[in-house]
Amino acid sequence: MNFSDIFKSSFLESITEFSALDVLIGMIFALVIGLFIMLIYKKTFSGVMYSKGFAMALVGLSLVTTLVIMAVTSNVVLSLGMVGALSIVRFRAAIKEPMEIVFLFWSLAAGIVIGAGMIPLAVIGSLVIGLIFIIFIKQKITSTPYILVVNCNNEKTEASAMQIIEKSVGKYVIKSKTVNDSGIEFTLEVRIKDAATGFVNSINELKGVTSATLVSFNGDYMS
Repeated sequence: MNFSDIFKSSFLESITEFSALDVLIGMIFALVIGLFIMLIYKKTFSGVMYSKGFAMALVGLSLVTTLVIMAVTSNVVLSLGMVGALSIVRFRAAIKEPMEIVFLFWSLAAGIVIGAGMIPLAVIGSLVIGLIFIIFIKQKITSTPYILVVNCNNEKTEASAMQIIEKSVGKYVIKSKTVNDSGIEFTLEVRIKDAATGFVNSINELKGVTSATLVSFNGDYMS
């Protein structure tokens, strides 16, 4: 073996097998679809606080996955090594919303499909998924769910508060009621239209009501 043979290896020779044009086209489509996924995530987000970092991570995940799959599909030996390398990777990022898992898998799937060379499948599939999300988000209920917590002294005051609630909200469900020596506390899930929250002031002005609290929530209870 001479000096020049040291630099001859299957690794260096396999570099010439890549097509720069194919890689560029794949990365461009991965970027476009990643931005599309980020846009759908922004349009359908219903959590407490929108995370721009998570949205950008969706784009990056699509690009990185595409790059990895391109490398894996070009070499069988490399694919086996890649499986072993990725098996030691562990992620500890907290998922705040269940829908975030769907978007993460969507970005991964798009990157895998593009990296495998099935760009039309990635484009059509992403358009269908995005359309489904948009349709479902437009079919959201028009009333906003809230949790109402009222503290009062006696049953008479409770009955007066319930009369105001029945007249002011579209729908309500009693979630809990606590009775002790200091008074009565009851919690309701109420549906309010047009953000009309003035009835809370009327409840608080009742004689015998110590507090009335209205809190918005994302609908964890079954309607």
